[in-house]
Amino acid sequence: MEQVATMIPSPPVDITRSPGDDSGMSDETADSTRSFRLVGLPGDGIGPEVYASALQVLAVLQERYALRIELDEQLIGGAAVDAMGEPLPQQTIDACRNADAALLGAVGGPQWDGNPAEQRPELGLLKIRAEFSLFCNLRPIVTHPALHSFSPIRAERLRDVDLMIVRELTGGSYFGKKWRDADQAEDVCRYTRPEVERVTRAAARIAQQRQGRITLVDKANVLETSRLWREVAHRVIGEEFPDVSVENMYVDAASMHLLTRPADFDVLLTENLFGDILSDEASMLCGSLGLLPSASLNEDRFGLYEPVHGSAPDIAGQGIANPYAMLLSVAKIMRNS
Repeated sequence: MEQVATMIPSPPVDITRSPGDDSGMSDETADSTRSFRLVGLPGDGIGPEVYASALQVLAVLQERYALRIELDEQLIGGAAVDAMGEPLPQQTIDACRNADAALLGAVGGPQWDGNPAEQRPELGLLKIRAEFSLFCNLRPIVTHPALHSFSPIRAERLRDVDLMIVRELTGGSYFGKKWRDADQAEDVCRYTRPEVERVTRAAARIAQQRQGRITLVDKANVLETSRLWREVAHRVIGEEFPDVSVENMYVDAASMHLLTRPADFDVLLTENLFGDILSDEASMLCGSLGLLPSASLNEDRFGLYEPVHGSAPDIAGQGIANPYAMLLSVAKIMRNS
């Protein structure tokens, strides 16, 4: 990875191996990493616009750093529904199976709001996460001094903010049993021990490459799933990562402390629903949801990379979409996949 290291000085975050573990990395393997297979998923709304900016950067990287990037563009979301009748066609799945990573623009828009559930663009995202076991979602929150004026938080509270939110992405209430009738509804939140173990190990390996501190965010005072999380996470970290410390914090307290003392956090580890809410709240530290990248990874290091701003249909086609988060997503591709 010499060329990538020249472009991005900080070390790669590898959720599959602990720092210093070079097992399996032969010279032949190192040489093969100079060629990348990337699936492009422009998607909907402003997705194709910010995706086009990413392609410009990738073209420069290829030329300047002698990288070989094989790009295969496919459909997802509303664009896939319109063209093929489903939000995640088998052709897209097959392309991702043969790739190192996928780069997504955005999915969704009001023109599909009336579609039946199986033809909603957002289902394409849930399906690709489940299809490839993209259990580990990374949301880096780093405040840049030049952007402090865009945040509603006072500038003095934004100094030295550099935290990573690790969200479990394929379990919990988003993927549990669901039903509704005229008078009631139910969304089952279910987690298994292995699901908690693998995302805890991922968070701990990331913490080892940072400050070595994890904040486990849950609601263990009322939820059995949170009690399972505490039991499993503390055991895994205590037995396998003695150099990593872990503290517990209820999600309501975490939502407050994220805005009042954000620089005190290093790695936040949490379940699917809480992670969705907290990571969007944390975007206010940077000034906008449109400034955050994300990576969703599996145990084989395949990743889906995307800005977290959504499709922004109100400004689509006007040429004013900011590609900042998409370009940071490209950087994360080079670091993680």
